[in-house]
Amino acid sequence: MTSISSNPPAVVLLGTTASGKSELALSLAKKRGDVEIVSADSMCVYRGMDIATAKPSMGDRSDVRHHMVDTVDPCEDYSVARYQEDAFEAIRDVTARGRVPLVVGGTGLYYRALVDSLEVPGVWPEIRRALEAIAARPGGLKQIHAMLVSLDPLAASRVEGSNQRRVVRALEVTLGSGRRFSSFGPGLEHYPSTPHHLIGISFDAAQVDLRIQERFSSWMESGLLDEVASLLKSPNGVSRTARQALGYREIIEHLEESTPLATAVETAIRRTRALARRQWKWFRRDPRIQWTPGGPPTEAALNTALDRLLVVRSR
Repeated sequence: MTSISSNPPAVVLLGTTASGKSELALSLAKKRGDVEIVSADSMCVYRGMDIATAKPSMGDRSDVRHHMVDTVDPCEDYSVARYQEDAFEAIRDVTARGRVPLVVGGTGLYYRALVDSLEVPGVWPEIRRALEAIAARPGGLKQIHAMLVSLDPLAASRVEGSNQRRVVRALEVTLGSGRRFSSFGPGLEHYPSTPHHLIGISFDAAQVDLRIQERFSSWMESGLLDEVASLLKSPNGVSRTARQALGYREIIEHLEESTPLATAVETAIRRTRALARRQWKWFRRDPRIQWTPGGPPTEAALNTALDRLLVVRSR
Protein backbone atom coordinates (compact mmCIF):
# COMPACT_ATOMS: atom_id res chain seq x y z
CA MET A 1 0.00 0.00 0.00
CA THR A 2 1.19 3.51 -0.85
CA SER A 3 1.89 5.48 2.30
CA ILE A 4 -0.52 8.37 2.81
CA SER A 5 2.34 10.52 4.08
CA SER A 6 4.31 10.00 0.85
CA ASN A 7 1.85 12.18 -1.06
CA PRO A 8 1.18 15.86 -0.30
CA PRO A 9 -2.25 16.73 1.12
CA ALA A 10 -4.99 18.35 -0.91
CA VAL A 11 -8.37 19.94 -0.38
CA VAL A 12 -11.18 17.73 -1.72
CA LEU A 13 -14.61 19.01 -2.78
CA LEU A 14 -17.23 16.27 -3.02
CA GLY A 15 -20.81 16.23 -4.19
CA THR A 16 -23.28 14.31 -6.28
CA THR A 17 -23.67 14.85 -9.98
CA ALA A 18 -25.39 18.18 -10.72
CA SER A 19 -24.65 19.50 -7.22
CA GLY A 20 -22.80 22.53 -8.60
CA LYS A 21 -19.38 21.53 -7.26
CA SER A 22 -17.47 22.01 -10.52
CA GLU A 23 -18.85 25.49 -11.13
CA LEU A 24 -18.14 26.51 -7.54
CA ALA A 25 -14.58 25.16 -7.65
CA LEU A 26 -13.85 26.92 -10.93
CA SER A 27 -15.21 30.24 -9.66
CA LEU A 28 -13.14 29.98 -6.48
CA ALA A 29 -9.98 29.04 -8.37
CA LYS A 30 -10.37 32.05 -10.66
CA LYS A 31 -10.78 34.36 -7.67
CA ARG A 32 -7.80 32.99 -5.76
CA GLY A 33 -5.30 32.53 -8.55
CA ASP A 34 -3.23 29.95 -6.65
CA VAL A 35 -5.45 26.87 -7.14
CA GLU A 36 -5.29 24.10 -9.74
CA ILE A 37 -8.12 21.61 -10.08
CA VAL A 38 -7.61 17.84 -10.09
CA SER A 39 -10.68 16.05 -11.42
CA ALA A 40 -11.99 12.95 -9.64
CA ASP A 41 -14.55 12.13 -12.32
CA SER A 42 -14.22 8.73 -13.95
CA MET A 43 -15.46 9.92 -17.36
CA CYS A 44 -13.76 13.32 -17.69
CA VAL A 45 -10.54 11.42 -18.42
CA TYR A 46 -11.84 10.57 -21.91
CA ARG A 47 -10.97 12.81 -24.84
CA GLY A 48 -13.89 13.66 -27.09
CA MET A 49 -16.49 12.91 -24.43
CA ASP A 50 -17.10 16.55 -23.63
CA ILE A 51 -20.79 17.35 -23.49
CA ALA A 52 -22.40 14.79 -21.16
CA THR A 53 -19.39 14.75 -18.82
CA ALA A 54 -19.98 18.46 -18.08
CA LYS A 55 -16.29 18.90 -18.80
CA PRO A 56 -14.84 22.41 -18.29
CA SER A 57 -14.53 24.39 -21.50
CA MET A 58 -11.17 25.09 -23.11
CA GLY A 59 -11.58 28.71 -22.05
CA ASP A 60 -12.08 27.70 -18.42
CA ARG A 61 -9.06 25.41 -18.66
CA SER A 62 -6.95 28.28 -19.97
CA ASP A 63 -8.02 30.37 -16.97
CA VAL A 64 -7.52 27.60 -14.39
CA ARG A 65 -5.26 24.62 -14.98
CA HIS A 66 -7.11 21.30 -14.76
CA HIS A 67 -5.59 17.85 -14.29
CA MET A 68 -7.08 14.40 -15.03
CA VAL A 69 -9.17 15.78 -17.88
CA ASP A 70 -8.68 14.46 -21.46
CA THR A 71 -6.13 11.91 -20.29
CA VAL A 72 -6.96 8.91 -22.52
CA ASP A 73 -8.83 8.04 -25.70
CA PRO A 74 -12.35 6.55 -25.47
CA CYS A 75 -11.11 3.26 -26.87
CA GLU A 76 -9.08 2.67 -23.70
CA ASP A 77 -10.28 1.12 -20.47
CA TYR A 78 -9.28 3.23 -17.48
CA SER A 79 -8.92 1.71 -14.02
CA VAL A 80 -8.99 3.05 -10.48
CA ALA A 81 -5.36 2.00 -10.06
CA ARG A 82 -4.31 3.99 -13.11
CA TYR A 83 -6.28 7.01 -11.95
CA GLN A 84 -4.69 6.82 -8.52
CA GLU A 85 -1.17 6.80 -9.98
CA ASP A 86 -1.88 9.62 -12.43
CA ALA A 87 -3.71 11.80 -9.90
CA PHE A 88 -1.01 11.42 -7.24
CA GLU A 89 1.53 12.53 -9.83
CA ALA A 90 -0.63 15.56 -10.67
CA ILE A 91 -1.01 16.53 -6.99
CA ARG A 92 2.75 16.25 -6.46
CA ASP A 93 3.35 18.40 -9.53
CA VAL A 94 0.89 21.10 -8.40
CA THR A 95 2.43 21.19 -4.93
CA ALA A 96 6.02 21.27 -6.23
CA ARG A 97 5.21 24.40 -8.22
CA GLY A 98 3.89 26.18 -5.13
CA ARG A 99 0.25 25.91 -6.13
CA VAL A 100 -2.66 24.39 -4.19
CA PRO A 101 -4.40 21.21 -5.43
CA LEU A 102 -8.20 21.18 -5.22
CA VAL A 103 -9.61 17.73 -5.99
CA VAL A 104 -13.16 17.94 -7.33
CA GLY A 105 -15.40 15.02 -8.16
CA GLY A 106 -18.26 12.68 -7.58
CA THR A 107 -16.70 9.28 -8.32
CA GLY A 108 -16.59 7.77 -4.85
CA LEU A 109 -13.94 5.13 -5.46
CA TYR A 110 -11.63 7.67 -7.11
CA TYR A 111 -11.69 10.03 -4.15
CA ARG A 112 -11.21 7.16 -1.68
CA ALA A 113 -8.25 5.89 -3.73
CA LEU A 114 -6.61 9.29 -3.26
CA VAL A 115 -7.66 10.19 0.27
CA ASP A 116 -6.85 6.79 1.76
CA SER A 117 -4.06 5.73 -0.63
CA LEU A 118 -5.90 2.47 -1.16
CA GLU A 119 -3.99 -0.54 -2.36
CA VAL A 120 -5.98 -1.09 -5.54
CA PRO A 121 -6.00 -4.65 -6.92
CA GLY A 122 -5.40 -5.26 -10.60
CA VAL A 123 -7.97 -6.41 -13.14
CA TRP A 124 -8.31 -9.79 -14.82
CA PRO A 125 -10.84 -9.32 -17.67
CA GLU A 126 -10.91 -12.95 -18.79
CA ILE A 127 -11.68 -14.15 -15.27
CA ARG A 128 -14.32 -11.46 -14.87
CA ARG A 129 -16.04 -12.43 -18.12
CA ALA A 130 -16.06 -16.09 -17.12
CA LEU A 131 -17.60 -15.26 -13.74
CA GLU A 132 -20.20 -12.99 -15.35
CA ALA A 133 -21.15 -15.82 -17.69
CA ILE A 134 -21.68 -18.14 -14.73
CA ALA A 135 -23.66 -15.48 -12.86
CA ALA A 136 -25.99 -15.07 -15.85
CA ARG A 137 -27.15 -18.68 -15.58
CA PRO A 138 -30.06 -19.73 -13.33
CA GLY A 139 -28.63 -20.01 -9.83
CA GLY A 140 -25.25 -18.80 -11.09
CA LEU A 141 -24.91 -15.82 -8.78
CA LYS A 142 -25.57 -18.04 -5.78
CA GLN A 143 -22.92 -20.42 -7.10
CA ILE A 144 -20.16 -17.82 -7.41
CA HIS A 145 -21.07 -16.28 -4.05
CA ALA A 146 -20.65 -19.73 -2.48
CA MET A 147 -17.24 -19.92 -4.17
CA LEU A 148 -16.30 -16.58 -2.61
CA VAL A 149 -17.47 -17.78 0.81
CA SER A 150 -15.17 -20.79 0.43
CA LEU A 151 -12.12 -18.83 -0.79
CA ASP A 152 -12.47 -15.58 1.17
CA PRO A 153 -15.13 -15.73 3.90
CA LEU A 154 -14.24 -12.25 5.21
CA ALA A 155 -14.78 -10.64 1.81
CA ALA A 156 -18.00 -12.60 1.40
CA SER A 157 -19.27 -11.27 4.73
CA ARG A 158 -18.73 -7.70 3.46
CA VAL A 159 -20.62 -8.22 0.19
CA GLU A 160 -24.34 -8.65 -0.32
CA GLY A 161 -24.87 -11.97 -2.03
CA SER A 162 -27.33 -10.31 -4.44
CA ASN A 163 -24.80 -7.69 -5.57
CA GLN A 164 -23.42 -9.37 -8.67
CA ARG A 165 -20.89 -6.65 -9.50
CA ARG A 166 -19.23 -6.78 -6.08
CA VAL A 167 -19.30 -10.57 -5.82
CA VAL A 168 -17.70 -10.89 -9.25
CA ARG A 169 -15.06 -8.29 -8.45
CA ALA A 170 -14.07 -9.89 -5.13
CA LEU A 171 -13.81 -13.31 -6.76
CA GLU A 172 -11.98 -11.93 -9.81
CA VAL A 173 -9.28 -10.44 -7.58
CA THR A 174 -9.02 -13.53 -5.38
CA LEU A 175 -8.61 -15.87 -8.35
CA GLY A 176 -6.49 -13.52 -10.44
CA SER A 177 -4.05 -12.34 -7.80
CA GLY A 178 -3.82 -15.50 -5.74
CA ARG A 179 -4.57 -13.33 -2.70
CA ARG A 180 -7.79 -13.00 -0.78
CA PHE A 181 -9.68 -9.87 -1.79
CA SER A 182 -9.97 -8.93 1.88
CA SER A 183 -6.16 -8.87 2.19
CA PHE A 184 -6.03 -5.63 0.18
CA GLY A 185 -7.31 -3.62 3.13
CA PRO A 186 -10.04 -3.33 5.76
CA GLY A 187 -12.62 -2.30 3.17
CA LEU A 188 -14.35 0.92 2.24
CA GLU A 189 -16.34 0.93 5.49
CA HIS A 190 -13.13 1.91 7.32
CA TYR A 191 -12.42 5.66 7.54
CA PRO A 192 -8.92 6.30 8.90
CA SER A 193 -7.57 9.73 9.78
CA THR A 194 -6.34 11.66 6.76
CA PRO A 195 -4.21 14.78 6.14
CA HIS A 196 -6.59 15.81 3.36
CA HIS A 197 -9.38 18.35 3.93
CA LEU A 198 -12.74 16.92 2.84
CA ILE A 199 -15.62 19.30 2.14
CA GLY A 200 -18.96 18.20 0.72
CA ILE A 201 -22.05 19.82 -0.73
CA SER A 202 -25.17 18.44 0.95
CA PHE A 203 -27.70 16.66 -1.24
CA ASP A 204 -30.85 18.59 -2.18
CA ALA A 205 -32.86 15.99 -4.09
CA ALA A 206 -35.40 18.36 -5.65
CA GLN A 207 -32.75 20.81 -6.82
CA VAL A 208 -30.46 18.08 -8.17
CA ASP A 209 -33.34 16.34 -9.99
CA LEU A 210 -34.30 19.61 -11.69
CA ARG A 211 -30.73 20.41 -12.65
CA ILE A 212 -30.24 16.93 -14.12
CA GLN A 213 -33.27 17.35 -16.38
CA GLU A 214 -32.34 20.90 -17.43
CA ARG A 215 -28.73 19.93 -18.00
CA PHE A 216 -29.59 16.97 -20.19
CA SER A 217 -31.90 19.09 -22.33
CA SER A 218 -29.05 21.57 -22.74
CA TRP A 219 -26.66 18.77 -23.71
CA MET A 220 -29.00 17.55 -26.43
CA GLU A 221 -29.29 21.08 -27.80
CA SER A 222 -25.49 21.36 -27.73
CA GLY A 223 -25.07 18.34 -30.01
CA LEU A 224 -24.72 15.30 -27.75
CA LEU A 225 -26.28 13.03 -30.37
CA ASP A 226 -23.68 14.07 -32.97
CA GLU A 227 -20.85 13.75 -30.44
CA VAL A 228 -21.80 10.15 -29.62
CA ALA A 229 -22.24 9.26 -33.29
CA SER A 230 -18.77 10.62 -33.99
CA LEU A 231 -17.28 8.57 -31.16
CA LEU A 232 -18.85 5.38 -32.49
CA LYS A 233 -17.36 6.05 -35.93
CA SER A 234 -13.82 6.41 -34.59
CA PRO A 235 -11.47 3.68 -35.92
CA ASN A 236 -10.68 2.22 -32.50
CA GLY A 237 -14.23 2.28 -31.16
CA VAL A 238 -15.41 3.00 -27.61
CA SER A 239 -14.17 0.93 -24.67
CA ARG A 240 -16.41 -1.00 -22.30
CA THR A 241 -15.60 1.52 -19.56
CA ALA A 242 -16.37 4.59 -21.65
CA ARG A 243 -19.65 3.07 -22.84
CA GLN A 244 -20.90 3.01 -19.25
CA ALA A 245 -20.91 6.81 -18.96
CA LEU A 246 -24.45 7.94 -18.27
CA GLY A 247 -25.81 9.93 -21.17
CA TYR A 248 -23.46 8.23 -23.60
CA ARG A 249 -24.69 4.77 -22.70
CA GLU A 250 -28.30 5.64 -23.50
CA ILE A 251 -27.53 7.51 -26.73
CA ILE A 252 -25.42 4.54 -27.83
CA GLU A 253 -28.46 2.33 -27.18
CA HIS A 254 -30.47 4.66 -29.43
CA LEU A 255 -27.90 4.58 -32.22
CA GLU A 256 -26.96 0.90 -32.06
CA GLU A 257 -30.17 -0.75 -30.87
CA SER A 258 -32.81 1.61 -32.29
CA THR A 259 -34.12 2.63 -28.88
CA PRO A 260 -36.40 5.65 -29.50
CA LEU A 261 -34.50 8.86 -28.80
CA ALA A 262 -37.13 10.17 -26.37
CA THR A 263 -36.92 6.88 -24.44
CA ALA A 264 -33.12 7.06 -24.36
CA VAL A 265 -33.21 10.62 -22.99
CA GLU A 266 -35.84 9.73 -20.38
CA THR A 267 -33.80 6.68 -19.33
CA ALA A 268 -30.62 8.73 -19.05
CA ILE A 269 -32.32 11.30 -16.81
CA ARG A 270 -33.83 8.57 -14.61
CA ARG A 271 -30.53 6.71 -14.28
CA THR A 272 -28.64 9.91 -13.50
CA ARG A 273 -31.08 10.78 -10.72
CA ALA A 274 -30.59 7.28 -9.31
CA LEU A 275 -26.82 7.76 -9.55
CA ALA A 276 -27.03 10.98 -7.53
CA ARG A 277 -28.81 9.12 -4.73
CA ARG A 278 -26.20 6.34 -4.75
CA GLN A 279 -23.43 8.93 -4.62
CA TRP A 280 -25.06 10.67 -1.68
CA LYS A 281 -25.48 7.34 0.14
CA TRP A 282 -21.76 6.67 -0.45
CA PHE A 283 -20.54 10.11 0.63
CA ARG A 284 -22.64 10.54 3.75
CA ARG A 285 -21.11 7.43 5.33
CA ASP A 286 -17.74 9.20 5.55
CA PRO A 287 -17.55 10.96 8.96
CA ARG A 288 -14.50 12.96 7.86
CA ILE A 289 -16.43 15.12 5.39
CA GLN A 290 -17.42 18.64 6.44
CA TRP A 291 -20.88 19.17 4.96
CA THR A 292 -21.96 22.53 3.56
CA PRO A 293 -25.10 23.69 1.71
CA GLY A 294 -23.30 24.94 -1.39
CA GLY A 295 -22.83 28.51 -2.54
CA PRO A 296 -21.04 31.03 -0.27
CA PRO A 297 -20.85 28.68 2.78
CA THR A 298 -19.03 26.06 0.70
CA GLU A 299 -16.75 28.67 -0.82
CA ALA A 300 -15.88 29.98 2.65
CA ALA A 301 -15.11 26.46 3.91
CA LEU A 302 -12.91 25.81 0.88
CA ASN A 303 -11.01 29.06 1.36
CA THR A 304 -10.35 28.20 4.99
CA ALA A 305 -9.14 24.71 4.10
CA LEU A 306 -6.92 25.96 1.29
CA ASP A 307 -5.37 28.61 3.53
CA ARG A 308 -4.73 26.03 6.26
CA LEU A 309 -3.03 23.78 3.75
CA LEU A 310 -0.72 26.63 2.76
CA VAL A 311 0.10 27.36 6.41
CA VAL A 312 0.94 23.72 7.08
CA ARG A 313 3.10 23.59 3.98
CA SER A 314 5.08 26.67 5.02
CA ARG A 315 6.11 25.17 8.36
